[in-house]
Amino acid sequence: AYEARRFVAAEEKKAIGAAAAGLIPNGCSLFINIGTTTEEVASALTSHEDLLVITNNLNVAMLLYRYPRIEVIVAGGAVRRADGAVIGSTATGLIGQFKVDYAIIGASAIDQDGALLDFDYREVQVAQAIISNARSVMLVADSTKFRRSAPVRIADISQINTFVTDVALPARLAEICQARDIQVVEANPGARDADEADTELPPAHTSVP
Repeated sequence: AYEARRFVAAEEKKAIGAAAAGLIPNGCSLFINIGTTTEEVASALTSHEDLLVITNNLNVAMLLYRYPRIEVIVAGGAVRRADGAVIGSTATGLIGQFKVDYAIIGASAIDQDGALLDFDYREVQVAQAIISNARSVMLVADSTKFRRSAPVRIADISQINTFVTDVALPARLAEICQARDIQVVEANPGARDADEADTELPPAHTSVP
């Protein structure tokens, strides 16, 4: 359940949100997709100024609409009761009317070959529209996603410009990010996933204290 997922890796998600928000300048436009980690990014953006945020996440809209220096546009369409996601062709069509500076997306699972995966194909269609209409795409995902699987492909990691996570990537993903010149930001570089510790590579990355 979505509410239960908020408590999974909660501190890691909060650190990722703060690190990702630190990469977003004032005076820009951005998409924020559905997800508990993307919501942490939104929470960390509240002190920013002159932002335009387009979102299909009602939780993000409720977080940000009260801040006068942040303009919020909500994609229309059917609302998924489980998590407040606005999904479907209407939401996808609205997103296609914009070309924004940044897209903030999450994933339910990340395969070792770099596939970004999710469970709901309708949500994936919105995510793909978000990726296609942003100048720079930022993936935010904690290390538990490296050990999960999901059936629907969102995108390939090669379509991402920046990957903000909590600890060092598994070796194969690190190699892919190096080869594709993807900026990797570790929000919690002092921690290490014991399952991955023996397989990590030292990729070029930015660590956020």
